[in-house]
Amino acid sequence: MELLDLESFRRAPFCTDPFDYLVVPDFIRPAALPALLQDFPRIGKAGLLPISAAPGGPAFRRLVAEIEGEALSRAFAERFQLPLSPRQMMTTVRGHCAPGDGRIHTDSRSKVVTALLYLNHAWAAEGGRLRLLRGPDDIEDVIAEVPPGAGTLVAFRRSDRSYHGHKPYAGERRYVMFNWMASRAAARREVLRHRISSALSRLAPRRVSAP
Repeated sequence: MELLDLESFRRAPFCTDPFDYLVVPDFIRPAALPALLQDFPRIGKAGLLPISAAPGGPAFRRLVAEIEGEALSRAFAERFQLPLSPRQMMTTVRGHCAPGDGRIHTDSRSKVVTALLYLNHAWAAEGGRLRLLRGPDDIEDVIAEVPPGAGTLVAFRRSDRSYHGHKPYAGERRYVMFNWMASRAAARREVLRHRISSALSRLAPRRVSAP
């Protein structure tokens, strides 16, 4: 693959307690990062967008094509021991984080595997670092903490114990999220939901700041 390093993915430690997950610090090949950082879509608001609403530049579009291809689904299927297909995939993108984002949660049952691929420059802030957690009540009960630096991948199998969140952060926080869904119908429903949410946010009246 031109942009993604599947060998790094295959070599990364696979953890199973209390749920299945792995972290790959250099999932994007270093030589590809400058163009991807440049071509990341310009998103001026918080919230997840469907890829169709934020296609980005040429390098970013090549990245999405690799994410949504057969080779990546096969690699994830091998590591998570699940029958994953690109036809079950939903791909979204985020450019900004709001102060209320990051609350502890597990993903919905419609999701099978969640993966986050970060495309930020160096990350110094304490907030905004994804934390995989042992339970729903304490952001300090950490299994693993993942700074969202450029090229880092974190992926986990959704379960009733796959708690995650992060400390508050407001500002630019860029990533591509790709999920393998329980069915193609579930993927279509979620993409439609994100499209409607994106359209409604564009229609919302803009706030005028006081001088």
